[in-house]
Amino acid sequence: MRPSKRHRPVRHATERLLGTLLAGGWAAGLSYRLGGHGSLGVSRYELELGPERRLPRPLKIGFASDFHAGPTTHPALFDVLLERIRHEGPDVLLLGGDYISFDAANIGQLRGFLRQATAPLGTYAVLGNHDVWNGSAEVAAVLAEAGIEVLVNRNIALPAPFGSVSICGIDDPWTGAPSAGATFAGAGPVRIYLMHSPDGLWCLQGQRFDLGFAGHTHGGQVVRRNGEPLKRPSGPYSREYGHGRFEIAGNGPLFVSRGIGCAGIPLRVRADPELVICTLR
Repeated sequence: MRPSKRHRPVRHATERLLGTLLAGGWAAGLSYRLGGHGSLGVSRYELELGPERRLPRPLKIGFASDFHAGPTTHPALFDVLLERIRHEGPDVLLLGGDYISFDAANIGQLRGFLRQATAPLGTYAVLGNHDVWNGSAEVAAVLAEAGIEVLVNRNIALPAPFGSVSICGIDDPWTGAPSAGATFAGAGPVRIYLMHSPDGLWCLQGQRFDLGFAGHTHGGQVVRRNGEPLKRPSGPYSREYGHGRFEIAGNGPLFVSRGIGCAGIPLRVRADPELVICTLR
């Protein structure tokens, strides 16, 4: 069942308190200098579509999620991410939501990154639960100003020679108003399902995708030595698909990223931030 939004006022009060305690980014700055944000790496995957949907050439896709701009994430991390993206040179860049923490005004810390995070075939984005809670309109406006296509229950075909490939972006499954019918309406034969949370699988309603991308889980963010997250995210698929590649019956694989920034507290332990690169053949 969909979680009740009645709990949002309590969460909002908690976030206001955390925002006040961490204001100015002093804790994030200290954590970053001491290595508490982890080391941003690149995870690479390859996927063969098969002869019936073969592309004219390999398509290199970049995916980054969960930036959490604000007092829990040091902005220097975004500069490192931009360097990684430029080095990898993806054809298309996908962004998986949660651009801010605590306050939509914190999107200002991402403005420079968003304007420079370009790819030859475009940059496409969905929104996350933190964006919806704290001001999705303001976040979406900054994304659009940077030339990024924001996909909320809609899809868009890539430019030639990849017109058969559609990026299908759905609204956040728990805090938004997801519609699989609208998301996939008129989509091409090759469908890339872009969602904030793995729980976007819950919203499919029989629609098909060839590969999916999700964030939200942070790979646990703080992980015990035995590999168990200190706290698991809410949502059945988010708990089941915490990080990595997962084969989804009747569809293509789902790639779940650990994300970039820190939520709640400015700390990552055994859950390094990552840029996902997937080459589609």
